[in-house]
Amino acid sequence: MHVVLVNPEIAPNTGAIIRLCANTGAQLHLVEPLGFELSDAQLKRGGLDYHEHATLRVHPTVDAALDALPGRRFGFSSRGTRRYTDVTFAPGDTLVFGAERAGLDDHAISLVPEGNLLSIPMRPDNRSLNLANAVSIVLYEAWRQNGFNGAAEAGGTSTAERLHLDPFDS
Repeated sequence: MHVVLVNPEIAPNTGAIIRLCANTGAQLHLVEPLGFELSDAQLKRGGLDYHEHATLRVHPTVDAALDALPGRRFGFSSRGTRRYTDVTFAPGDTLVFGAERAGLDDHAISLVPEGNLLSIPMRPDNRSLNLANAVSIVLYEAWRQNGFNGAAEAGGTSTAERLHLDPFDS
């Protein structure tokens, strides 16, 4: 599973998403420009010591990021035509999220196949969720649908270790 953040602006959100990806086995892709330096103390504090456990790549453009990733693409926006719960996610899928203030721009949305622009339900008259929360909601649903592959079992062994599999088959 791949998570793409297009032009993330807030270091603590990205730090929390680094931790999330480390704990789920998803690969994180950041699209420049970033609203912070990767050495930012707030980014490190949000991700704590999870940076070494996460796979992180930085791409110069959203086109370059998506061209590098095989599999299906799903974008997330309040303009989505379906709910994220109406999709069956598969290993290797790419989840694309926009910047905190602007969301996905028209160009990024144009790179998502028709019908794959998804939304997360909210109460009426609310604009958005926190980016780290939105990624968490969707990524954990995708991981749940795929049997939490790679998760630690009671006793500390993971499903992947028991079955000799790679999480999300990425």
